Amino acid sequence: MHIITRAATLLSLATLSALGACGDDSVSEPSPQTPPITPAVFSATGDIQAGVDAFRAALGEPSNGGTAGEQPAGRREISWDGAGANPFNNKNDFPAAFFNTNVKSGAVFTTPGTGFRNDSLKFSELNAEYATEFSAFSPTKIFSPIGSNVMDVLFQVAGQPSPAEVTGFGVVFTDVDVAGKTTVEFFDRNGLSLALIQAPVRSNAAGLSFAGAKFNTAIVARVRITLGTGALGANVNDVTAAGAVDVVAVDNFVYGEPRAIK
Repeated sequence: MHIITRAATLLSLATLSALGACGDDSVSEPSPQTPPITPAVFSATGDIQAGVDAFRAALGEPSNGGTAGEQPAGRREISWDGAGANPFNNKNDFPAAFFNTNVKSGAVFTTPGTGFRNDSLKFSELNAEYATEFSAFSPTKIFSPIGSNVMDVLFQVAGQPSPAEVTGFGVVFTDVDVAGKTTVEFFDRNGLSLALIQAPVRSNAAGLSFAGAKFNTAIVARVRITLGTGALGANVNDVTAAGAVDVVAVDNFVYGEPRAIK
């Protein structure tokens, strides 16, 4: 239906243009449309190490860690396992700006929920069933928003409040069971959606998946991560444990060096 409508529209425009040209030689040709921006998409499930490493290589070397300031090349990565985060482990008060203030990596989080949790016990303190659902890519901590299954990552120049853009962003997920529901959406500085990618369903008992996308230039100002179909909770069991929702958590974030928006 979309193709037919587009064809009819183009035919109508062509007819009007031809009629106009008969009476007025000054009618100009329509301007060509800007082609859509298509990123390179990376995904893996099961043994995801090679997929994550390929995405790291695409973003470039070196890994800039928590080095403050905009670096000339390379990428950033969040693994949740640094000692600086220990005071916030297994509580619902992980600071949204931790990875641009305490650790200067240029990432700030938001969520429509009540907060964030950095957890070393696979969220089993929230729900004992989770101990058998989740696993870690870089042991032992994993991460989730609380009160929601949605979180945004906004980029800033590392260690500064200046808005920034990156070339790409990738996420390690744990326990994706339902196809098409765990996603990463990429937005430009004006809030326009650039791409939406899906995390593959887990393929083995380890339960890990990876999804990421890289653009040719630093154009991504924000990403939205949707984790399965529901938020973690004391009475919220996963679909694989006779629950009603697919509960998903995250591990490593890998992204391009944040560059100041000019």
